[in-house]
Amino acid sequence: MILEPPDKVQKLQAALQAKAKGSPGYRFYLLYDKVYRKDVLEYAYRCCKANRGSPGVDSQDFADIEKYGEERWLGELADKLHRKTYRAEAVRRVWIPKSDGRKRPLGIPCIADRTVMTAAVVVLTPIFEVDMPTEQHAYRANFSAHTAVRSVHSLMNTGHTKIIEGDLAGYFDSLPHAELLKSVARRVSDRHLLHLLKMWLDAPVEEDDGKGGTKRTTPSKDSGRGVPQGSPISPLLGNLYMRRFVLGWKQRGTESRLQAKIVSYADDYVICCKGDVDEALAEMRWMMQRLKLTINEAKTRVCQLPNERFDFLGYTFGRCYSGKTGRAYLGTRPSKKSLTRIIEAIHECTDRRTTWQEAEDVVLQINGKLVGWANYFSLGPVSKAYHAVEQYTLSRLRRWLCDKHKVEGSGWTRYPDEYLHEKLGLVRLCKRTQSLPWAKA
Repeated sequence: MILEPPDKVQKLQAALQAKAKGSPGYRFYLLYDKVYRKDVLEYAYRCCKANRGSPGVDSQDFADIEKYGEERWLGELADKLHRKTYRAEAVRRVWIPKSDGRKRPLGIPCIADRTVMTAAVVVLTPIFEVDMPTEQHAYRANFSAHTAVRSVHSLMNTGHTKIIEGDLAGYFDSLPHAELLKSVARRVSDRHLLHLLKMWLDAPVEEDDGKGGTKRTTPSKDSGRGVPQGSPISPLLGNLYMRRFVLGWKQRGTESRLQAKIVSYADDYVICCKGDVDEALAEMRWMMQRLKLTINEAKTRVCQLPNERFDFLGYTFGRCYSGKTGRAYLGTRPSKKSLTRIIEAIHECTDRRTTWQEAEDVVLQINGKLVGWANYFSLGPVSKAYHAVEQYTLSRLRRWLCDKHKVEGSGWTRYPDEYLHEKLGLVRLCKRTQSLPWAKA
């Protein structure tokens, strides 16, 4: 959740951005005191609270802080920062299942650390935003996954039909600290703020030891690599390091020589080429090696449009056909994986084990899934995908109601579509396409 900053915080950010924009070579040397400024720290805390999140290794949650007194808690945190006695706690590591069956690590800092990190992001973002290239679409105001998808769509329709699907192995876990801090120090010379960043990068990791206890390790400090995914500072640092690749691609003349354009969203990226795609691929490999990043060769491939297709940010790019004329064109649509995920989510909501719930509550859960999915997958000819998801949802909900009320048969007579939509309030997914600019394609 993104909260509107208070006026004074907005003025601070505007002043920092204006200075950064007006003086491209300027290095900011007085920033640390802005991090513990009362309004900045309070805003950072409110952002963390709005995002909720689990407690860190100290087990302190927001209810504990409210009971203790938020103003008192923030005052003590500001005092530690002012006296430079603040020390980062270990990061609690949990493992999140991925769609391919593997797990990825998620780092959960303590609320105090999350608050200070967020305050640092509030101060640093306007400075680095000025220098961020338009090829990078993640974690930025006025940029999104949708702008990245539109950018790729535009490129492939202007002749950039040789595509490199890039994939980096454990991007955030492999970011080299020395080079990353150089990227920060290019604009920031405040040693106290740089010390904060180093402290967070080197923080120990605490996780379940599999024996009912916990164990602490220092993998980031030992290897000099890694930013904990899940920390408020990781998106900014991830963007800063990916910027090296994007700028290097231009400075070496690769973009102009091969007419090869990068579109990136965090660590996901594609390169859309008109020129020699094999040369572009070789250049990409060389640059990633220099940046000390590892390419996942199993997921990195070259795709030639229109005969082939590729997936990026949940969308499939490639040849589509007009429903009205049958004309072929290069476009986007929700990928098979994205359809599978929403189907699985609806299946879970309507599992037989949930029949103890009220129908209205289940429909509320389903609507949340459907609306969130449709809000994201709103680009391109989505009508077929919407229809398939809606029909599956109607069928599953009808079966769920039959199980709940011990009704024999398919339930079509007792629970027609009108009942599910009008009585229970199920979202009419297909009707949403009427207001989508690309959906009629």
